[in-house]
Amino acid sequence: MKVTRIRALRGPNLWSRTTCIEAVVQCTPEESNLNVLPGVEAQVRNLFPEVGAFRPYPLTKPLSLAHVLAQTTLSLQMRAGCPVSFCRTTPTEEAGVYQVVVEYTEEAVGKLALSVGEQLCAAAMTHAEFDVRPHIAALNELDEDIRLGPSTGSIVEAAKARGIPFRRLTEGSLVQFGWGAKQRRIQAAEIDTTGAIAETIAQDKELTKKLLAAAGVPVPEGRPVSSAEDAWAAAQEIGGAVVVKPQDGNQGKGVTVNVSTREAVMAAFDNARQYRDDILVERYLVGSDYRVLVVGDKLVAAARREPPLVVGNGESTVQQLVDQVNTDPRRGTGHATPLTRIRLDDIAKARLAEQGLTIDSVPDKGRRVILRNNANLSTGGTATDVTDDVHPEVAARCIAAAQMIGLDICGVDVVCETVMRPLEEQRGGIVEVNAAPGLRMHTNPSFGKGRHVGEAIIAHMYPNNDNGRIPVVAVTGTNGKTTTVRLIAHTLKTAGQRVGMTDTNGVYINGRQIDSGDCSGPRSARSVLMHPDVDAAVLESARGGMLREGLAFDRCQVAVVTNLGAGDHLGLNYITTVEDLAVLKRVIVLNVAENGTAVLNAADPSVVAMAAMCPGAVTYFAADPHLPVMATHLALGKRAVYVNDGHVVAQEGRFQVRLPLKDMPLTRGGTIGFQVDNVLASVAAAWALGTPWEDIVRAMGSFNSDANTAPGRFNTFDYKGATVIADYGHNPDAIAALASAVQAMPGNKRSVVISGAGDRRDEDITQQTAILGGVFDDVLLYEDACQRGRADGEVLRLLRQGLEGATKTSHVQEIQGEFVAIDTALARLNPGDLCLILIDQVEEALAHIAKRVAEAA
Repeated sequence: MKVTRIRALRGPNLWSRTTCIEAVVQCTPEESNLNVLPGVEAQVRNLFPEVGAFRPYPLTKPLSLAHVLAQTTLSLQMRAGCPVSFCRTTPTEEAGVYQVVVEYTEEAVGKLALSVGEQLCAAAMTHAEFDVRPHIAALNELDEDIRLGPSTGSIVEAAKARGIPFRRLTEGSLVQFGWGAKQRRIQAAEIDTTGAIAETIAQDKELTKKLLAAAGVPVPEGRPVSSAEDAWAAAQEIGGAVVVKPQDGNQGKGVTVNVSTREAVMAAFDNARQYRDDILVERYLVGSDYRVLVVGDKLVAAARREPPLVVGNGESTVQQLVDQVNTDPRRGTGHATPLTRIRLDDIAKARLAEQGLTIDSVPDKGRRVILRNNANLSTGGTATDVTDDVHPEVAARCIAAAQMIGLDICGVDVVCETVMRPLEEQRGGIVEVNAAPGLRMHTNPSFGKGRHVGEAIIAHMYPNNDNGRIPVVAVTGTNGKTTTVRLIAHTLKTAGQRVGMTDTNGVYINGRQIDSGDCSGPRSARSVLMHPDVDAAVLESARGGMLREGLAFDRCQVAVVTNLGAGDHLGLNYITTVEDLAVLKRVIVLNVAENGTAVLNAADPSVVAMAAMCPGAVTYFAADPHLPVMATHLALGKRAVYVNDGHVVAQEGRFQVRLPLKDMPLTRGGTIGFQVDNVLASVAAAWALGTPWEDIVRAMGSFNSDANTAPGRFNTFDYKGATVIADYGHNPDAIAALASAVQAMPGNKRSVVISGAGDRRDEDITQQTAILGGVFDDVLLYEDACQRGRADGEVLRLLRQGLEGATKTSHVQEIQGEFVAIDTALARLNPGDLCLILIDQVEEALAHIAKRVAEAA
């Protein structure tokens, strides 16, 4: 067995709505039918007893080693703690070649699981030893290392529950929510509206205290100190027990509490100096350590924190007591568990020394042995939820503290005897405020009720139940995609929206091109959805991008399917029939929002069949309203767009809007059939988005198919009185539509310039010239700059073959080079003639034609 290709499908795809690893797997004849190797399945189970059931798909096919690989890869991830459940293995038309698809939650984990699964299968085939346990441990470790931590994860889960799209921007905790102009970002538990100044203030404990005191918030008195002697002087000024700590420390490093003698204070200063130069001495507050979480102007959670500690039994050493505590299944080494294992590191040993103990000491029965000064969960502390106990005055002081510093999300550290009484009554105070506070103690406290703090943060970022989405229109099909995309984008721009658009020519933001080339895939779509100046996105979704990576979005508001044709790259990537193509193209229909719309071509049965898969509404379009599908849909009072008496008609029940075709330059008064179809689809899409009809009418009347508006899409030029049409049509359906349009236009003599894309099937190439041979008098053949895997001259031979038996063509000429062919065709034109040029290098060819037209003027 050999894995020949691996792809990460990062969005909804041909196989699933979930993220998946797709692998092409090649098996030997024996590996393709494990019935002839009956011991392999049992050997896999012997090596990996927890592996799931092996089932071929379809069930009538024999079980292969590829099926075993898929289930093994899935089961490995499940055992590593990943929430995955989907896998599928499909045989291709090539004997012994399979497509293996396995769900993943973290791409790196999915790929590693596939590699381990391959090794395990190989071991099973050779009856070799294979210990799966360290591999599962490695998968688990990798998953914990790269997946979102509990704080960021809780916010992301809350966003998902609200239907807010998200994208992880780094391997860390930087996450974008929403699309376009509605996007927001977080870094762990810090949001994008929190300023750098507020964060800087929060890191400076002395400055924080000054500001809080000015706001009337109780804080422990104290001051910065510069030396051990100064520390003792400050302690004497304060009187009583003090705390000595770094001014901007974290996780309790260098903190010494409850010291009052000269020797102890000076030793505490030396300890703190190991971590920072700026040291603070402040009054020691008696009481418990509380963490209060403030989001915006609300207190959303509070917890009483205990530092990591053990209680002596008079028999066990500190080391043994810690080992016993760490057997609690709630304690782990990462963030996946509610509690963290206690570590006996240098900080813990130093804290033991302050109590006159070592790790080998045996504490008296009942003695509490503190192992750290701080009570962070990440260092082994525990948390008890006390949210419902917080006195309104305590809550008010914490909210005032957060707002004084300027933090949207703030962890306020309070020391007091109880949060059930005002701080002023018990000499309690706020000792610290924290930007980007940890949320685990609130979502999964050691004791008490977990709080939905992620929901509170999302509600603060997206008030009024907003889902952070902008309208997304996805357009797919065989022909007409680019023109339809551009016409919809033009309509939305006419309505006053800032539009992001992708197509086969580039990426455009509000009319400005920011990328060029074929940008009809998910990578370009993501760049649009990430752009902050986009109110609506119109995305061409071609087959290649869907196959390579899936969709860039989880759902769209409108999905447009223009048509399906046999010439759309059939034979590539195991898409061999129109039925296969329909299954792929309907991915955008499957992922229409429940309140969204699929705009489907009623004249194409393969497209009509997609309606049953749409979670939202369906609007049909077709020139003929009498098609059975259209007539039934209209009779049911549902939306349809069609042509009647020289008008585009949009109808729903008794509601009807009529737009004159004569006012739409794109259609040349309704004479160009395929452009009429593009208009129908675009009107239906704009209607589905709630675009005002006056804007739709203005947009249809102001859109011209010129080289600037829709390059390579039926661009017309006047050359010395002859009509020249440049188009990027490159499959039989497109050629047939162009031929029909040309026949409806006047022309004394008709000529065509054509090449063929080498990555098409032979029959698709020959069919193009077979169509043209019945319409054009002269045919000029040229060879593309890139033959896409074909030998020199092979495409020209196929094009000539298609012209055998042509009923119209009387002259055929082969020319080397696209621009030479264009110049040759132009030189032959006389006034009143018509020439169709099927261009390959769109921008360069259009510029060349425009130059020749300008020279002839």
